[in-house]
Amino acid sequence: MTATGNTVLIMAGGTGGHIYPGLAFADALREKGVGVRWLGAEGGMECSRVAAVNIPLDLVRISGVRGKGIRSWLRLPFRLLRAVLDARASLKRNRPDCAVSFGGYVAGPGGLAAWSRGIPLVVHEQNRIPGLTNRVLARLARKVLQAFPGTFTDGLAQTCGNPVRDAVVSMAAPSERFENRSGSPRLLVTGGSQGARSLNQCIPAAVALLPEGLRPMVWHQSGRSDVDDTIALYKKSGVEARVEPFIEDMASAYSWADLVICRSGALTISELAAAGLGSVLVPFPHAVDDHQAANAEVLVAAGAARMIRETGLTPPALAEVLEGLLGNRDQLLLMANKARKQAVLDSAQKVVAACSEWFES
Repeated sequence: MTATGNTVLIMAGGTGGHIYPGLAFADALREKGVGVRWLGAEGGMECSRVAAVNIPLDLVRISGVRGKGIRSWLRLPFRLLRAVLDARASLKRNRPDCAVSFGGYVAGPGGLAAWSRGIPLVVHEQNRIPGLTNRVLARLARKVLQAFPGTFTDGLAQTCGNPVRDAVVSMAAPSERFENRSGSPRLLVTGGSQGARSLNQCIPAAVALLPEGLRPMVWHQSGRSDVDDTIALYKKSGVEARVEPFIEDMASAYSWADLVICRSGALTISELAAAGLGSVLVPFPHAVDDHQAANAEVLVAAGAARMIRETGLTPPALAEVLEGLLGNRDQLLLMANKARKQAVLDSAQKVVAACSEWFES
C-alpha cells in the first residue's frame, strides 16, 4: 500500500525517448508516496527497463506499422481495437487515479481506453512538433503538457520540460567539471538508445582527419547491431575508441565528456541541457514532420550546439566542425553553460504537480 493509497498509470514505450521521461516521473511520484503502474507494449524496450525498477507492468498487443506493407495497414484497425480492449481490461483491474501518456505505440490505445473509462488523461509531448497520436489525444485529455513552448498552438498546454533522470539533473555545473581539464579533448558519441548507423560510419573517418594534437578520446554508443562494424571502422581509421552497444550510466558518460555528437531526440536535447554540454547535432532525417531538426533548434538558437543535416554529414564536413570546437576549451565551456541555461531541472516535479489534483486529498 502506498502512503497516499493513490496510483498513477504511466503509458510509455518503444524507445528511451519515451521510457526514460516516464521513469523520471515515476521516481518523483514515488518520492511523494504515490503508487505507480506502467502500461506498455508487448516486446517493447519498456519490458526490461520498467521491470528493472520494480514498477508493476501491464502489456497490450500493439506494434508499429511503418515500413511493413499494405497488409499491416489493413490490419491496423483490428489491432488497435484489440489493444484498446487490452488497455481497458488493465484499467478496470487496477483503477488508477489518472493516466499519463509519454508516447510510444501504447499511447494511442492506452489514451483512448483511459478516456473511454472516464479516467483523467494527461498527455505529455516531448518534441517541439507534436505527433499525430498526441494531437488526437490532446483533444481528449484533461491536461496537456509540453516540453518546449509553442508545441501546441492553442495556448492551453503547460510548459514543463522533459523529466530527466536524477543522476543527470544532479551533475556538477560545467565550470566545476571542466576546471583543470587538460590533455586530449573528450568526445562522446551516441545515436540514442538504438544507435545511429550514419554516425557509426562517419565519425571514425572524421576523427582520423583531425590533426594529431586535436585527436579526442572517444566514447561511442553504437547500438547493438552495429558494435562490431563500428569497432572495425575505428581500427581501420587508426583511431582508438571505447565502443559500447549501450551506455547504461549516461550520467557518467556526460560527466566525462567535453563535447557530444548525437541525434536530436527530445530526451537527448533535454539531457544535454540538464548536463550542461555542447553538442554537434545530426537530426534523424526520417523523423515525422522533421521534428528532430525542430528539437535541435532549441540548443542551436541558444548557441549551445551546431547542427549538421544528414545530407551534409561527410567525414571532411564533420572534421571541419570538430576542429573548430575541440581546440578551444573556452568555447566548449561557453556552449556547455548556454546548454545548462536551457534546462528545466525540476521538470519531473512540474509534471507531478500538474497531475496532483487527482491523487492529493
